[in-house]
Amino acid sequence: MMASRDEAQHVVECDLCQQPVSFFCRRCGVNLCDPCALIHLRVKSKNGHDVVHYASKDDDDTCHCDSHPQNDCSAYCKTCETPICMLCVTIKHKSHEISELSDKIEELLKVIATENDRLQSFKHEFERILDHTTKLLTSISSIYKLRKDEVTARGEEWHRQIEKIVKKLHQELDDMQKEHEALLQKQKRKFEEMIRRVDDMNGKTVKLQKSKNVTEMQSFVPVIEKQESLSDVSQYSFPKLYEYKIDEYLENQLKENNLSGLRISEVPTVNSVIDTGFPANKNNNRLFDMAVTDDNKVWMGGESRELKLFDLQGHLHHTVSITYKGMYICMFNKQVVYSEPLNKAVRMISDTDTVVTMFTTGDWKSYGVTSAASGDLLVCLRKDDQSKVVRYSSTGTVLQEIQYDSQCQPLYNDATYITENVDGDIIVTDWEKKAVIAVDRLGIFRYSYSGKDSDFMAISVATDSVGHVIVIDINGDKIHMLDRDGRFLRYIIPEGGIRYPRGVCILGHGEMMVGEEMTGIAKRIKYLKE
Repeated sequence: MMASRDEAQHVVECDLCQQPVSFFCRRCGVNLCDPCALIHLRVKSKNGHDVVHYASKDDDDTCHCDSHPQNDCSAYCKTCETPICMLCVTIKHKSHEISELSDKIEELLKVIATENDRLQSFKHEFERILDHTTKLLTSISSIYKLRKDEVTARGEEWHRQIEKIVKKLHQELDDMQKEHEALLQKQKRKFEEMIRRVDDMNGKTVKLQKSKNVTEMQSFVPVIEKQESLSDVSQYSFPKLYEYKIDEYLENQLKENNLSGLRISEVPTVNSVIDTGFPANKNNNRLFDMAVTDDNKVWMGGESRELKLFDLQGHLHHTVSITYKGMYICMFNKQVVYSEPLNKAVRMISDTDTVVTMFTTGDWKSYGVTSAASGDLLVCLRKDDQSKVVRYSSTGTVLQEIQYDSQCQPLYNDATYITENVDGDIIVTDWEKKAVIAVDRLGIFRYSYSGKDSDFMAISVATDSVGHVIVIDINGDKIHMLDRDGRFLRYIIPEGGIRYPRGVCILGHGEMMVGEEMTGIAKRIKYLKE
């Protein structure tokens, strides 16, 4: 029985010899009869051709020809940039540039693999951002609770300040009232006396008008002429209460109270000079960092494997050997601590001058270090092109990591020196950004300061007891003073100037110690006065 015309149209033929098809090559995309499949395998097996039974050819995705849907694509027309079947090769695309479909597949798969690798690298960044966002969501209620508590505390402080100011104004007004009353009483008595004298003069005048005693009249004229008139009497006014905006008034009052009677010196003075005696390296750098002790002595670190302890008059009291240059030092629990970038460690000098490793910092190099009011250590860390600040306990437990802002962008490029302000702000100098970057105690960005000149380079930073931020500008040979919100207040340039400043510490009583990196000289500068 002969097949119908429709059935005949559905018979699939070998693409090479038009015999009934039995096999299919997935790599070439061609239909093959039994003999052609055998020849195909023998000739091209070294290229890894995948010949399967025709019934299994659709187990994976196959490209069908747009012009001949019954045929699978086995070639690629570079001219038309489209996959084609063998029939298209001999007819429509006969004069075009043709390549094997497998070559085009390999080319496309390479592009896809490259792009997939790129996306996979993004996945790590997405996961990091997701982790950061999740942590923020976890802590957001506590953050805003803390903010509300701060607002409440600030309000209570304002109330206390207002009550204090009101009591002060009441006392001043009471004192003014007493003084005013005394003046008015004095004036009252004077007026009473003047009225009595005027009455006496009037009586005398009436009497003389009835008299012809010229001698008496002549003696009376100078007496009456000397009597005071109203124009000679002082006039007194009541005190006025001037209007202030409440926020400006409170801000001024709070600033005045915070200064505790200290004012910024117009010309800071150098009270003493210390020659630390550190050797110079190939860049002529000598003095790097310093830290003040409770008894007002200063540890100095420089270009040698030792730390030196000086008093404020410049006398050397003690020297200890360390395992690295004294580039980053601080005081912690009355002991001097230093960080060691190469060995990724934070070390302490014990009472017996022994170097004790407090903790190591894993894959991250340790740089600036400072003690926090909480009793922890804050350390600047770097790894490759990443930078962060980590809060450690004294035993090396990680308590907090600060690396990204609220937009999941890095806060720091090159975090180097670090300090903590009286309000808990964590302030870092970023050598690559040439800026000071401040976050609050929760690690939320507060402000950044990039100086007032193009050559500004924030090398190190310190804070004093009233919240001033002291920024050392090594390129500008300046010391910048900021308020606790990062607003520029003034330059501190001592008599005789300062050259290549680097290390800084606050001594108290309105004094700071600033070290000159290249001379190895440390200057004790008085910048606040009574």
